[in-house]
Amino acid sequence: MTTDTYLYDAVRTPFGRFGGALAGTRPDDLAAHVVRALVDRSPGLDPERIDAVTFGNANGAGEENRNVARMATLLAGLPVSIPGSTVNRLCGSSLDAAMVASRQVMAGDADLVLVGGVESMSRAPWVLPKTSKPYPAHNLTAESTALGWRLVNPRMPGRWTVSLGEATEQLAELHGVSRERQDAFAAESHRLAAAAWDEGRYADHVVTVPGTDLERDEGIRPGSTPETLAGLKTVFRTEGGTVTAGNASPLNDGASAAFVGSERAAELLGRDPLAQIVSRGEAANEPQYFGYAPVAAAEQALRRAGLTWSDIDAVELNEAFAAQSLACLDAWERDGLDVGVVNRWGGAIAIGHPLGASGLRVLGTVARRLAATGGRYGLAGICIGVGQGLAVVVENVASAGTTATTGTREGAR
Repeated sequence: MTTDTYLYDAVRTPFGRFGGALAGTRPDDLAAHVVRALVDRSPGLDPERIDAVTFGNANGAGEENRNVARMATLLAGLPVSIPGSTVNRLCGSSLDAAMVASRQVMAGDADLVLVGGVESMSRAPWVLPKTSKPYPAHNLTAESTALGWRLVNPRMPGRWTVSLGEATEQLAELHGVSRERQDAFAAESHRLAAAAWDEGRYADHVVTVPGTDLERDEGIRPGSTPETLAGLKTVFRTEGGTVTAGNASPLNDGASAAFVGSERAAELLGRDPLAQIVSRGEAANEPQYFGYAPVAAAEQALRRAGLTWSDIDAVELNEAFAAQSLACLDAWERDGLDVGVVNRWGGAIAIGHPLGASGLRVLGTVARRLAATGGRYGLAGICIGVGQGLAVVVENVASAGTTATTGTREGAR
């Protein structure tokens, strides 16, 4: 017998630009801040009743080393008796943390798990390879750990280890995604994110970081248009390229946290759940086509939920690149998804993509969008470097007694 699993609350920091407003804050402090903020939002909770803390983080080589879940728990002043673990599935790390927690609850091993994710790409260190002997005569090259491959095993096939941008160029070629579509998609991401902030969509769950004055996501450019983005130079290919700094997600800093629990957790927290976690999906393909892996992950999650795309009222797909997002949406649209329900409050191209924190951002956002519109089912999906994808299907608890088609769908994108 398994236990139903719920998402109860979710918070995040504003996402800061690389070298921007959050660059002076350590990642373990960002993580501790969202842990403390989440706990404080349920004042009736006895923190001793938290069974575990699980965090996602993609780097692990800098100030977030030594198991940032445990560090954040201690820095936040939670009881030392609460165990913590950190998972690394690169961009999908915090969504993976929520999936791990949901399985703990389903198995009866926990009633309440605090999950989170954090990344400071600004503070990611440069590293040197370990030498075979001291004082080598040859030069050593420092490798940035902010993003992508580093210290690559020479036995790894070269086609797998191209940069994320070059991999996206290959995916765009494979699926026929034009530069014009990418720029239009990116401009719309900025427009929708700015509108969502102006409408107060994020006001109740984005928590300002102490010592900073950043109240909104720092990278949103409301004036972006397809025409202005078309003027940017391509980054990864000088000839025939399509990927630019404008139609890709930026480097960012930020943290997110949420409560995942059983039905009994409602009493512990003194709050009703945001949504029920219905199913999970994980998939893998060739590393250079990482951006397309959410397609198979979402298909798996839908199948396990006994649903089709026509049942889905809201989708949050992390926008690593416009090209990979469009390739996924094209596939889903062919299978029956109304793409007008995707990323209606903006996406990572505008909001930002601090790797370890993004999975919970999309999960928390899709649950809140369902609550705001009365839709019943939603899906959160994310692509992951080295060729993986994750997806989670959630159900709006308030609409659970209605048919899947009675929810109010948001306007077309």
